[in-house]
Amino acid sequence: MLHERRSKIIQMISTDRMVKVSELCELFNVSIETIRRDLEYLEKNGYLSRVYGGAIIKSAYGLEPEYSSREVKHLPEKTAIGERAAELIKDGDTIAIDVGTTTLEFAKALSEKKGITVLTNAIPVAIALSDNKDIRVIMLGGDVRGGECSTSGFLAEKSMDMFNVDKAIIGIGGITADEGITDYHIEEANLRRHIIDRAENVIGLADFSKFGVIAMNRICSVEKITTIVTDNKASQKIISDIRNKGVNIIVADIKDNK
Repeated sequence: MLHERRSKIIQMISTDRMVKVSELCELFNVSIETIRRDLEYLEKNGYLSRVYGGAIIKSAYGLEPEYSSREVKHLPEKTAIGERAAELIKDGDTIAIDVGTTTLEFAKALSEKKGITVLTNAIPVAIALSDNKDIRVIMLGGDVRGGECSTSGFLAEKSMDMFNVDKAIIGIGGITADEGITDYHIEEANLRRHIIDRAENVIGLADFSKFGVIAMNRICSVEKITTIVTDNKASQKIISDIRNKGVNIIVADIKDNK
């Protein structure tokens, strides 16, 4: 049973990139102390790194999950985050929307907005908004990244530098209070910095699985983010640490959270 449980934890963290102590206790019907011993053992053997309330995958700096798998994983949380973040957008706003599965859910939630202009490097976002006559979409040109259906590189950066936006909505690969906002793809990370620099307000979207994760490329400190929208599964310790740095954090309600 011990070996099977630890093997299952390794499998879970390889897929989800993080595990929570409370969920593991419920799944295996064991005590918190048992799970903590499991995580301590797995950390010593290089499988994971323990964080407050759970653990994250070991040395995930350069490993980004495939877009197709991210698109369906934690979808209720991403949908709730997207819908809550859309409430921050006013009619007539000019906004930039970054690439990502959560930012796509945000874009889908803009259907009732009027007179907004959207700049994006995400082809799925542009497609999702293209039939809405009340939304003007400007696609940032550049090198197209296969699988992600996004543009980046010199052309995209120069295009972004020509605009000012009221709000930037960015995806987040990893977030901690000390390391700030991090992500995986070098060119997309650099474009994300340009997007942040051109925005009056920056809204970061991150489901619970991104908290405590540190990816390879540091985008910015958390202080450069105006508001972070997340879900109620996110680490309360990390949320508290980030709020102490003056960042507004909104926790979205998950409609079908059971």
